[in-house]
Order: sequence, then structure tokens, then C-alpha cells
Amino acid sequence: MARQSLQDIPEEEWRHTFAVNIHAMFYLCKAAEPHMKPGSSIVNTTSVNAYHPSEDLLPYAATKAAIQNFTANLSQVFLKQDKGIRVNAVAPGPVWTPLIPSTKWQDIEAFGENTPLEQPAEIAPSFVFLASEESSYISGATLPATGGRITI
Repeated sequence: MARQSLQDIPEEEWRHTFAVNIHAMFYLCKAAEPHMKPGSSIVNTTSVNAYHPSEDLLPYAATKAAIQNFTANLSQVFLKQDKGIRVNAVAPGPVWTPLIPSTKWQDIEAFGENTPLEQPAEIAPSFVFLASEESSYISGATLPATGGRITI
């Protein structure tokens, strides 16, 4: 949900956003790890908000930054343990989905205006690439599928 101030964010919304975006990812990675063989891959979903947070989306942006950090850190843990499991993430930029109107975004008509490239038909190839052997030399990275918006 878009919120104008810290005081506008209900505590339950904060907890729920972290439960869905962070806790679920953590528990899924933890449950999957014992079953993953060398050459396996974990691909998390972060957001351009991890790099350029929207002031209206504080809980969401905070979780997406945490996902980016978790991804980089878990990658290093697995590399140090010589598990052969790669961990990466995709950071989509503004992409129109049915979720956007439900967030009560202030200016729906202007959504994605500051994105140089046109809205994609599909972001899935970014995930497929990071899960495939084509990216076997990549771990700890975040692939910016941001429509040309800079992430650093």
C-alpha cells in the first residue's frame, strides 16, 4: 500500500509485508537447501525499489532491499561451504500488473513514465537465465530487469 508517512503505516501491514516477502523466502530457502544438488540455483525476486525506494512504499521497499542483501549474503555462505548452489535475484522495475491499482498508487496514469523502455510482455526470461546453466558463473548477483532504470 502506498502510504504518505511513517505514522500512516499500520503495524500489522509492516509485519505482514515482512512475513510475505522476507520470512517466506527465508523458510523456503532453508527447506529447499538440504534437497539441492551441486549446480542447483535459487533465484529470488527483489525490485528496483531496493536501489531507488519509493517514499510511498516504505515497507515494500525495505523488504526488497533485504532480499537483495539476503541473496548476496546467502550466495557467499554457500560458496564458502562449497555447496555448489548459486543464489541470485531479479530486480524488476516498474511493471504493470493487476497488483498496481490495489496499492492505491497516487497517480496510476503516470505509472512507469520515468522508465526509458516500454513495458515488457514478460520478465520470466530473466529468471530462466539465472536458473539455467547459461549463468553457471554467476552467483550473488542481482539482474536488473528495470526497463533501463539505473540500479546503482
